[in-house]
Amino acid sequence: MRRRKYEHLVPSSPDQPPPRIQIEEPAPRVDCGRYPAKACVGDTVDVFATIFKDGHDILRAVARYRAPGSEEWHEAPMRRIDAHVDGDRWQGSFRVTAQGRWTWSVQTWTDAYATWHSEIERKVAAGQDEFSGELSEGAVLLRDAAVRAGHGADADRLTAAADHLTVDAALDPELLALTERYPDRTGASVLDAPLIVDVDRPRARFGAWYELFPRSWGGLRGVQEAIPQLAELGFDVLYLPPIHPIGTTNRKGRNNALQAGPDDPGSPWAIGSAEGGHDAIHPDLGTIEDFDAMVATAREHGIDIALDFAIQCSPDHPWLKEHPEWFHRRPDGTLKYAENPPKRYQDIYNVNWDTPDWEALWDALRDVVMHWVDHGVRAFRVDNPHTKPLPFWEWLIGEVRAVQPDTIFLAEAFTRRAMMRTLAKVGFSQSYTYFTWKNSRWELTEYVNELAHSGMQDYYRPNFFVNTPDILTEYLQHGGPPAFAPRLILAATLSPTYGIYSGFEHFENVPVRPGSEEYLDSEKYEIKDRRLDGPLLPLVGRLNEIRRDHPALQHLGNVTFLETENDALIAYAKRHSDDVVICVVNIDPHNPQEGVAVIPYELGLPPVFPVVDLLGGERFDWQIGRNFVRLHPPYRAAHVLTTVPR
Repeated sequence: MRRRKYEHLVPSSPDQPPPRIQIEEPAPRVDCGRYPAKACVGDTVDVFATIFKDGHDILRAVARYRAPGSEEWHEAPMRRIDAHVDGDRWQGSFRVTAQGRWTWSVQTWTDAYATWHSEIERKVAAGQDEFSGELSEGAVLLRDAAVRAGHGADADRLTAAADHLTVDAALDPELLALTERYPDRTGASVLDAPLIVDVDRPRARFGAWYELFPRSWGGLRGVQEAIPQLAELGFDVLYLPPIHPIGTTNRKGRNNALQAGPDDPGSPWAIGSAEGGHDAIHPDLGTIEDFDAMVATAREHGIDIALDFAIQCSPDHPWLKEHPEWFHRRPDGTLKYAENPPKRYQDIYNVNWDTPDWEALWDALRDVVMHWVDHGVRAFRVDNPHTKPLPFWEWLIGEVRAVQPDTIFLAEAFTRRAMMRTLAKVGFSQSYTYFTWKNSRWELTEYVNELAHSGMQDYYRPNFFVNTPDILTEYLQHGGPPAFAPRLILAATLSPTYGIYSGFEHFENVPVRPGSEEYLDSEKYEIKDRRLDGPLLPLVGRLNEIRRDHPALQHLGNVTFLETENDALIAYAKRHSDDVVICVVNIDPHNPQEGVAVIPYELGLPPVFPVVDLLGGERFDWQIGRNFVRLHPPYRAAHVLTTVPR
C-alpha cells in the first residue's frame, strides 16, 4: 500500500530509481507552459532553470532545442549564473533561425568523474597522502568514458590514463575536460514537458509605424505616391484605418455629430454598405487593382501595409440581411448599437458572439483576414480585441499564421492589464500600451520596467504610439509644439516598435472640448488635405535612422534607467553587445532643466569614455558616475548619445 501511494515516482524501468536531480522554474515559461514565449528570427534565446540535487555531486546540464517541423534535437551547454558559490540557477542559449514554434527542454545529470576529481582536489588540499582506493575508482570512471568515446585518439588517451592513473594525472584539467565530452547520462533528469518559443520575423519586434487615412491623401493611388517618401523617413509599416464601404444609416457628421450633412463621408469604422462589407474597398478610394499596386510599391520599399480589422458592421452591411442571426436583438426586435459610455456609436452594430451559428461567424471572419492576406497584407491592427472572445483570437491567429507565418497582429486594447497581457499570450504579435498616458519620470520608469523586466518581456511586445485618432493626451494639449519632440524621442528610443498618426508632425493638439481626448475636427469624421511636410518630420527621419543603425534600440529588455537628481529629466541606457545608447530627455516642455545622468558600473563602460550626440553631433567626455546635463526645449529636448572610439 505504501508503494502504491507513491506510484507516480516509479520510473518506467523497475531497474532504475526515480531521478534525484530537480529542475525547477524553467524560463522563459508563460503561465506554466500554457502559452509560448516569443522571439524573432536571428535572436539568441536565453533559457534558465534552477537545478540541484541532494548531496554534493557536480552536475552538468544542457538546453535541448528543436526547430519547427524537425525531429532532430540539438544541445547547448548550460552554466551556473548565481553570483554566490555553488548557486543553483543555470543559463543556456540557442539561436533561432526560422519562423515557427521551436521546442526546448533541459537535461541534467551527475558528472561522476568531475565529482571524483573534486574529491581528490579537496583531499590533496587537506593534506591527505593515501589515494589507492580513490585512484581505483577513478580508473573505472575513465575506462567507462573510453567505452563511450568509442575508437580513436580520445578513447586511447582515456584508456592510457586509466592504466597509469596518479594523483597528478587525476588533477589534470585537460583530462577533466576530455571526460566531459563523453558524459554518462545515466539517471539524467529532464523537464516534465518541453516548452515552446514562437518565433516571428524581426518586424514583429522592431519597426516604425505611420498611420494615415487614405481618403485624406487622394485615395489608394495618393497613398502609393507617398510611399517612397515614407520609406525615406524610415517607416517600416504603413497602417490604414478601414478602407471599406461606409454605411449611410445613422452616419456621423463632423465632430461626431448625430446628423450628417450631404457631403460628410462618415466614420471608416462604420463598415459596410450596399457596395460591400469587410472584403470590399470604398469606391472613392479606388479599386482592388489600385490596392494591389499600392501593396506592391510598399513591398518594393521594404514597407508593410497594415490594415485595420474591426469586427463591427454599419446598419447597411450585407451581413445584417444575409446573417441576421449574427447580431444582437433586444426583446422588441431592435438591434443594439455599440456603446462604451460615455461614447456612443449609433452607426455601428457589434456581432453576437453567442450566436448558435458561431462557427460560421468565426469562419467568415477568418475568410476576411485571409482575403487581404491573399492580396499581400502581412499586418493587421485589430480594433478593440478585448471586447471579443479570447478563444476566437487564439484560433484565428493560429489559422492565419499556419498559412502565412509572416502575418503580424497588433492588439489595439487599452483596458485591464490581465486582458492586455492575455491577448499577447494567445498570439497577438504586438500590443498598444499605457505609454500614451505615462508622462512623469516615475510613471515612465515604473511602466517600462514592468514591460521590460517583470516577465512580460517573454511574450508582450509593446508598440508605443505617441498619438492615435482617438487619443490626444493632456500632455500634448497643454504642452503645445515643444511637447511633441520629447514624446517622439521617448517612444522611438524606449520601445523597439513605435508609431505616429499623421497630424502629429504638424503639432495638432486642439481638443474638441476641454477635458476631452478627441481632436477638434477629427479626421474620423471628415476628409483633410494631408501631405508629408510637417516640421517634425526631419527629427522623425533622424530617429528612425538612429534606430536602424543601433541594435541597442531594437530591444526592450536591455533598458537600464539612470538617476538624474531632477524629476523633470529622465535618463536611460540600452546596451546590446558592444552597442551602447544613452538617452536623456527633458519631459518639461516649457522650461530648461539641468541635472545629471549617473552611469553605473554595471553597464560595463570604462571609467571615462567619449560619446557623440546622435541628434546634434556634439562630442563629450562622460564617466562612470555623475555627468552634468542641461536641456532647453524646444532647441534641445534630449541627448541621444552613443559611445565612440577615442
